[in-house]
Amino acid sequence: MKKIFNFLAIFIFFLGFGQIDNIADGESITFRIHYGFLNAGTATLTTQKTNYRGIPHLYAKGTGATTGAVKAFFKVEDLYESFINVNTGLPSFYVRNVKEGSYSQHFETVFNHDNNTLILTDKKTPANGSKVIKSVKGVQDMLSCFYYLRSKSPNELKVGTVLNMNVWIDDEMFPFQLKVIGTENLKTKFGTINCLKIIPSVKSGRVFKEKEGVTMWVSNDANHVPMLLKAELAVGSLKASIDDFKNVKYPLKFSK
Repeated sequence: MKKIFNFLAIFIFFLGFGQIDNIADGESITFRIHYGFLNAGTATLTTQKTNYRGIPHLYAKGTGATTGAVKAFFKVEDLYESFINVNTGLPSFYVRNVKEGSYSQHFETVFNHDNNTLILTDKKTPANGSKVIKSVKGVQDMLSCFYYLRSKSPNELKVGTVLNMNVWIDDEMFPFQLKVIGTENLKTKFGTINCLKIIPSVKSGRVFKEKEGVTMWVSNDANHVPMLLKAELAVGSLKASIDDFKNVKYPLKFSK
C-alpha cells in the first residue's frame, strides 16, 4: 500500500495555456478512499485565492490520511501544495510532503516557465541542497493539472477528447494521456449525476497494474468535479468516491 495516495496523480491532464476562472475561493472537496473492502482513508482538496510574488494565484492544498483499521498498520499523512498562476493555469511553486509508513519525502519545486527550468529542493535532506533541472513547456504538478482540467469548458472537454501532458511528480517527469470515452449517469451518496467517463493512460509497473488500469468520472458540467475513481493497483484495487463538497462555483445537478 506504499504511496496509496498517489491516486491524486491521475487527476492531472492539460494541454496548452488558459485562465482558471471557474474555481471558487474556499472550495473544498473530500473523497472517501477504499482499498479493496477496507475503508482506507480520506483525501481533501481545498482552494484559496492569494498572491504569490505579487501575482494573482490560486493556492491549492491536498491532504490524504489513512483511517480506522488501515491506519493501525499503515499510517499515511500526505500534504500537497501548489500555487497556480490564475492567468496561465501553470504552477509557480509546488510542495510534496508525505509520510507513508516508514517512507517519507519532502520536496519543494519552483517553476520557471520562461526558460523551461525548475528548481528542486530536498527539504528532508538539506545537505542535498537545490538543483536546477531542465523542464518542458507547459509542465504541471499533481494539483495544478487537476484544476486546469476543471477550468476547461464543456466544449473543450467532451466525448472523444484526447489530451497529452507532462507532469512533475516527486523528482521525475511523467507523460500522461487522457481519453474521454463516454458519458454515464453515476449514483453517488448525493444522488445520480451525469458524468464524463475518462481513462488516463499511466505508466504501469510502478503503482498501477496496467497501462490503462484507471477509470474516473467527473461531472458533465462547467465544474468537472471528480465523482469517482477506480484503479487496479499492482496489489489490490483502489476506489475514491466523493464524500463531501463545499463552495463549488456552479450548482451540481443531482437527481434522486
